Amino acid sequence: MHSERPQDEGSNPFLAGLKKLQDPETLALWSQIGTQLQSQWFAFQKQQMEQLSSAPAHYLDPAYWLKQAETAFPGESGGTVLQDSLAQWRSLFGAMLPAVMPEGTRQDKRFADPKWHDQGFYELVQRSYLMLSERLTELADQTDGIDDDKREQLRFNVQMMLDALSPANFPLTNPLVLDRAIETKGQSLMSGLEHLMADLQRGQLSHTDSTAFQVGKNIAITPGKVVHETPLFQLIQYSPTTEKVLETPLVIFPPWINRFYILDLNPAKSYVRWAVEQGVTVFMVSWKSADASTADVVWDDYIAAQIDAIDTIRARLAVPHVHAIGYCVAGTTLAATLAVLASKGEGDKVRSATFFTAQVDFKQAGELKFFTDDSQLEVIRQLSPEGYLDGRYMAATFNLLRSNDLIWSYVQKNYLLGDDYPAFDLLHWNGDVTNLPAKWHCDYLRDLYRDNRLVEPNALSAGGVPIDLRRIETPCYIQAGREDHIAPPQSVWEMTRHLSGDWTFVLAGSGHIAGVVNPPAARKYQFWTNPDAVETLDDFIAGASETPGSWWPHWIEWLRDQAPKTVPAKGKRKPGGRGDAVIEDAPGRYVVTR
Repeated sequence: MHSERPQDEGSNPFLAGLKKLQDPETLALWSQIGTQLQSQWFAFQKQQMEQLSSAPAHYLDPAYWLKQAETAFPGESGGTVLQDSLAQWRSLFGAMLPAVMPEGTRQDKRFADPKWHDQGFYELVQRSYLMLSERLTELADQTDGIDDDKREQLRFNVQMMLDALSPANFPLTNPLVLDRAIETKGQSLMSGLEHLMADLQRGQLSHTDSTAFQVGKNIAITPGKVVHETPLFQLIQYSPTTEKVLETPLVIFPPWINRFYILDLNPAKSYVRWAVEQGVTVFMVSWKSADASTADVVWDDYIAAQIDAIDTIRARLAVPHVHAIGYCVAGTTLAATLAVLASKGEGDKVRSATFFTAQVDFKQAGELKFFTDDSQLEVIRQLSPEGYLDGRYMAATFNLLRSNDLIWSYVQKNYLLGDDYPAFDLLHWNGDVTNLPAKWHCDYLRDLYRDNRLVEPNALSAGGVPIDLRRIETPCYIQAGREDHIAPPQSVWEMTRHLSGDWTFVLAGSGHIAGVVNPPAARKYQFWTNPDAVETLDDFIAGASETPGSWWPHWIEWLRDQAPKTVPAKGKRKPGGRGDAVIEDAPGRYVVTR
């Protein structure tokens, strides 16, 4: 099948727009806009030269991914396959405006707007790009002489390159950008350049209006007090809202890769507030963003910090044990903490453990494994001269895992189209980065992600105590996200293969964040449970029952079953009361430390 693409001026909005530029008044305005753009760009360049030594690396350069993909093809194909394919793509543009275009190329949401199809040039551009994408993807799948892991890495690098090279990312090949520029008489280009320069100055891609949210003012506002502090973390205790509370308190360990308030975004979304309303005494660890003082911090220190938090809560409330939650990497660490406590005969300090999207067996850990080879670890060391890794690098890495959604769509909207940033609390949190202790971060990527040593009994240790996950007899609630791209559900499931105690596995709808932060009132998604003893995730899913909505009510019932006794919410159950020395109000200083 073929489709005709007439190119006369009257039917071509782009050519009609160009004709409007011949108006003298419009030309004068565009000249003024051009002068302003040039002036702003020169001023920015001067500032960048002055700050060059501290400027972070960026992942927005298509050449980087071209090089990564090109070197990934083995043998003779490495030097020719991409060059040949790109040469063919360029040759297609030689015709510029052919009368006919082939039908049948796959559809793509990036080119859903009719402007991509109403004009022959843009039809050619986007179809040629999609055909090139299909060919390179097929070549990656068909390449011989590499193992499965290398093939997956090749696919990833090729996809990153293709995402970067999309014609939607460049103003001269995106009809929406040119139309917007004409409609706004260049103001969209001015706004886009201002956004771009602001992001380059802060060294980070913006997703939201940075002025719309303030920690402790309109996010992270659940009332509480900081009751304990070390150089590595603050411990927050939240104020009760019920007359009675469960005797066994709950401590939450969030990942130190991000700020803790993903679990306390606002009253409607707050897991913390909801748990407090269920009659749980909730404590939250707020990790300090790394700096030069934490250069020597390693995994042993995070495990010791978790034990310190547990012991502090036990002593503060005079209780024998606590419930604990570990989210992502803090869940991985919680598993190690439980193993250490068990080895020391202190496993009963934790009455139950809940894991949010946490992995202990990393053989199916997903695309993050592509950032764990020796060259990537060396880059981290080079980027960390003072012993800590700037959090913007990790943010860029996580954004790459969903590059079209978290990088290129924002390049198009904010830089090319000049759209204003939205006010979105989740995206604000996503950009509120934390620095990481470089030494431990490299060890984590090497020992856990790459070498998968945590599931080898006694291969790792903490504080001189060997770690053997088989010693864990603590009842565990394990939650995974069905669409999680950071901790894939197949990988999270593997935790069940390494525990000696009872466990409950829940598969939640959505991914790494929305699959966890899903309050019941939202009535979104669903979750699956299966009480049968099964060996694989596929078997779990095959026999699972689906329940609409949030899994939080299922979890709270499970938690109450572990330790149902309640006590009055008085004394130190109300932090900051008479005779209770506290440090400061929640959310504390550490969460706002850059």
